[in-house]
Amino acid sequence: MPLLLKMFSTTLLTLSLTGCVIAIGNGQGDEDNWDERQAKNARYISLMNLGQSRSIVESDLGSADFMEVFQRNGNNYRVLFYRTTRTEDDGRTTKDETTPLVFIDDKLVGWGDTAIEKATQ
Repeated sequence: MPLLLKMFSTTLLTLSLTGCVIAIGNGQGDEDNWDERQAKNARYISLMNLGQSRSIVESDLGSADFMEVFQRNGNNYRVLFYRTTRTEDDGRTTKDETTPLVFIDDKLVGWGDTAIEKATQ
């Protein structure tokens, strides 16, 4: 009887583990995903309008690659950095490969390399 119970338990365990597959990515490699993502981000940013809400931008673009938050003169600043270019083929995103989007009190006031400086003057 113990042998029959052991065989039943082994069979049940085997059946419960079959068919479990977790797929990550699309099989084309991470590089294609980065290229597609940065092209999408660049297209979206080129069509943005000042005054857009941060929640809509984040909903459309997803999580930022980097974020900075600070307060100045009673205003809340949030800078979201999204990947838009590639400088190194190292599999990592660095700030020099991103475009900053500057929000004051959750409204878009500018984007690009000088946007932070201009927004805080």
